[in-house]
Amino acid sequence: MSSTVSVQRSNLKVGLMAAAFGLAMLGLGFAAVPLYRIFCQVTGFGGTIQVATEDEASLAAARAQQLAGATISVRFDANIDPDLPWTFRPEQVTETVRLGQRRMAFFYAKNNSDKPITGQASFNVSPDQTGAYFNKIQCFCFTEQTLQPGQEINMPVLYYVDPSIRSDPDAAPVEQITLSYTFHRSDAEG
Repeated sequence: MSSTVSVQRSNLKVGLMAAAFGLAMLGLGFAAVPLYRIFCQVTGFGGTIQVATEDEASLAAARAQQLAGATISVRFDANIDPDLPWTFRPEQVTETVRLGQRRMAFFYAKNNSDKPITGQASFNVSPDQTGAYFNKIQCFCFTEQTLQPGQEINMPVLYYVDPSIRSDPDAAPVEQITLSYTFHRSDAEG
């Protein structure tokens, strides 16, 4: 009888440990996406751009003066998810910018449906090694955008390319950075 109780306790202990392990793995599964996003934002991994403050932009502009007008080409790319009935495009496809100089680019969006629709833009830059040097100060992609039926808007992005890109042996040879956006229907809309 004593050995039966001992076996039952042992089985209960193993069962509880397995359940705790399963719950921990489930929790890690839910945490994986936000943790990966934070990792990418901190490191610039996978072409994730950096978000900059006005002070950081001013410091970059000061560093850029030391490079005496070094430039890089920025190409703008716009995409829409197939279930979003919008038109979305850059107002200018490419521009040459001085390193460290703040620039503003505009994207055009139009709701082609007969209903208000809220969208959210995801973004990245390529090549991947330039993500840590592409800084956005303000961007329509930081918040959801709601467009009324037939509404057309121009959405700005204020950015700069950090001059320290020229000190990185992997990123220094890059002559063109592509800033790419994809608009998706907002999760809140279902």
